[in-house]
Amino acid sequence: MKKTYKIEVDCANCANKMELAAQKTEGVKSATVNFMTLKMAVEFEDGADASAVMKQVLKNCKKVEDDCEIYL
Repeated sequence: MKKTYKIEVDCANCANKMELAAQKTEGVKSATVNFMTLKMAVEFEDGADASAVMKQVLKNCKKVEDDCEIYL
């Protein structure tokens, strides 16, 4: 399953850090962040609870960029 989320991030470098943090989250098959459109596309592993995984993605992203936001 693949979903797209609106994000708030200040710079392209921060967006790259968020993308890497999301990709390392358990339950995420792939993730891409587009700084120009302020969107994050996430593909989840089979059987993953998208809501629970995205809460962890947000937590991981805030570790690398504490003022970022993902609108779930």
